[in-house]
Amino acid sequence: MEVRGCALENMVSVTSFWRDRVVLITGHTGFKGSWLALWLQKLGAHVHGYAIDPPTQPSLFEAARVRAAMKSDARADLADLARLRATFESVQPQVVFHLAAQPLVRESYRDPLGTFATNIIGTAHVLEAARTAAAVQAVVLITTDKVYDNRDWPYAYRETDALGGHDPYSASKAAAEIVAASYRASFFADPAPNGVRVATARAGNVIGGGDWAMDRLIPDCIRAFERNDVVRLRYPDAVRPWQHVLEPLAGYLLLAQRMLEPQGAHFATAWNFGPDASGDASVGELARMAAQIWGGGASVEAAASAENPHEAGLLRLDSACARTRLGWQPRWSLYQAVDHTIAWHRAAQRGEDMADVCRRQIDSYESAQPA
Repeated sequence: MEVRGCALENMVSVTSFWRDRVVLITGHTGFKGSWLALWLQKLGAHVHGYAIDPPTQPSLFEAARVRAAMKSDARADLADLARLRATFESVQPQVVFHLAAQPLVRESYRDPLGTFATNIIGTAHVLEAARTAAAVQAVVLITTDKVYDNRDWPYAYRETDALGGHDPYSASKAAAEIVAASYRASFFADPAPNGVRVATARAGNVIGGGDWAMDRLIPDCIRAFERNDVVRLRYPDAVRPWQHVLEPLAGYLLLAQRMLEPQGAHFATAWNFGPDASGDASVGELARMAAQIWGGGASVEAAASAENPHEAGLLRLDSACARTRLGWQPRWSLYQAVDHTIAWHRAAQRGEDMADVCRRQIDSYESAQPA
């Protein structure tokens, strides 16, 4: 089916669609979930959350006072199906964004069973809760670019390529994709009685202000820069599709909007949201760019990787479907993404109001022309 593309500003930054719409975000206390909650609050949605406490200290959730504009803030684990169902029943969300996850490759080696439980069974619990909730119309499940059977080839992965996963994190997310496809075919096939539409979103490596997670490149760099330490890279030659966190979030919002259209069933499938080829860069290139923007003598060096667990050396995404069918396009170059990230943390150092900083960056993104 050929679908006419729409400019992002007509689909995301106009508040009429999201104003007063009831939205539930799982993982709203995390990095991506906090940015999404802030954006939806700005658009006028009634935003509810279900998550464990913020996974880092400090956290974007607390720094930007995300809770202040939440309609409800349930703190519980995805393993608690009864509590999850009760939250769906009380909130009656129309749209669900499922971001709650164990998101780190190295942590998945330390705790594979916990990773599988959260990312696979947790996803099944969200879908099961949505299956029995009367108000739900669209569910967007966030996975990762690492769901593909990575062969370190130079070609960008498409949504139809084989799923796989060497490390437990990647495998758990690939399995979550299969769970989502099973629920979609078994319980949400259109025209289903409850009309729920389920899509999965596979994004590249995201960066942005307020990410303090361990074992992530830019947070590790910023921690080192703040201490005037040298950044030591584990995999300097590994290539990833880097993008600012607002890029895929714009895609998630646009995807949810499209699924609620009369012909929205055509959008209930898997989607890639990755940067143009200019956003593909090695770990070393990105770290050196961050050091240059930070200034003050910040520097990086490579560390031996022989004792580090396996991670893919090359990964690229083909997002042609999102561009042609959804009308989604990246808005910020890689340099702009890093620059906004560094600017956010510099503002935090100065003690600025970080909720206002986030809103200004969202405004800047919405008004930007496609990269």
